[in-house]
Amino acid sequence: MRQAKQAPGGRAPGGRPRDTAIDQAILDAVLELLDEVGYTRLTIEAVARRAGTTKPAIYRRWGTLPNLALDALTARLGRLKAPSTDCTICDLSDAIKLYVAAFQRMPPEALASLLADCGEDPQRREAFMAALFDPPRAAVGQVLDGALARGDLRDDTDRGLLLDLLASLVHYRVLFGHAVTSDDEVEQAVHTLLRGVAVDYPKLVEISRKKDGDPQIHHRHA
Repeated sequence: MRQAKQAPGGRAPGGRPRDTAIDQAILDAVLELLDEVGYTRLTIEAVARRAGTTKPAIYRRWGTLPNLALDALTARLGRLKAPSTDCTICDLSDAIKLYVAAFQRMPPEALASLLADCGEDPQRREAFMAALFDPPRAAVGQVLDGALARGDLRDDTDRGLLLDLLASLVHYRVLFGHAVTSDDEVEQAVHTLLRGVAVDYPKLVEISRKKDGDPQIHHRHA
């Protein structure tokens, strides 16, 4: 993904030790500037000034501005762990909410603008998808796998299509700024889809009620 790779043993390509403190200062500066000015006004010069380093030091590490921004946003995304409580409604709703929350931590317009920059380079676009979209998508996929293994979903359920339908609610709004996705909308989407693919939808609702300890939960979906 990067044009400048770290050499084995923690050394930069030129043989000098890699200063991880500078690396972190640069990534922190990128995130601060993305929050302040957005991706379209982000420059290597501004990042270097904010991080207290030089433009050559940044180019040696990342090669291009899109590579740098991608690593910074990946760091902000963090690691996502799929919930696993054997409650399909609970886990699927919570996994989607993780998905939504992850992208809400991103600066406005940054994802769409960065994706546009990556679009002309197949390798960079692949890196963008692998770093930012695949991890939360995988979390939702793990929940679907658990539901299928338990027999909660019909045998003829198209896992890939179902995953795309759930993910599109987040992707569309994040990339195009259509609207903010609320927790209530996430739950409505989950229930709407499960009505069509669940083996026993009322049973799943009852399980979710017991898990939450609230007999009124999901009352509008019963």
